[in-house]
Amino acid sequence: MNQATISSGRQLASKWLKTGALLSNPYLARHIPPSRLFGPRNLRTMLSRYGTVVIKPVRGAGGMGVMKISRSGSGYRCTYMARTHAFSTFSSLLRHVNRSRRGRAYLIQRGIRLASVSGRPVDYRVKYVKMNGVWRFRSMVGRVARRGLFVTNLCRGGMRLTAAQGIRRSLSPRLIAAKKREMRHLTRTATPLLESRFPGIAQLGYDYGIDRNGHIWILEVNTRPQ
Repeated sequence: MNQATISSGRQLASKWLKTGALLSNPYLARHIPPSRLFGPRNLRTMLSRYGTVVIKPVRGAGGMGVMKISRSGSGYRCTYMARTHAFSTFSSLLRHVNRSRRGRAYLIQRGIRLASVSGRPVDYRVKYVKMNGVWRFRSMVGRVARRGLFVTNLCRGGMRLTAAQGIRRSLSPRLIAAKKREMRHLTRTATPLLESRFPGIAQLGYDYGIDRNGHIWILEVNTRPQ
């Protein structure tokens, strides 16, 4: 494949802007985890509603700064990479999160119980690029989290495998064709919407998660996919 035919294109760092654009389509909205901008009230509300949430920098990549927060009995647990802290009160949790955020804007996303391989969550990266004016699929791969982590990023020790292997090992061989087809359909549906909102994009990396019931979620869209 001739690299010269692929434009680097516009880059859009804000996860919140991309999420907002996708939510305008009712079909895509069913595949986006409920999300809000980070704030004490929103965090308390979403923890009360969903039990577990993931918070991530509005601008960031590589799993840096991504935390998982869960209600635990009358307290809370916050996990970053392989380290988990327990808190007896919401205010102590909030102080910890704010120290970790260091003033950066964050968003809150409902925690999704992803299908797993040997107890390790798996998700999928679909790379879609514009070549000579035409959008084409470049790759579709699975990523299994390093043992003890909940993020699957390869730079954080995640293991790469084919999408078929990920679906076969975490769900069922019978679902491979259907789930790959659905991820391609979601990608084709979302891309024109993103392109109309953000003219000039030419490379997209869609991060998909499939939960234990087989529902596909759009976890994130990157305009500078690795």
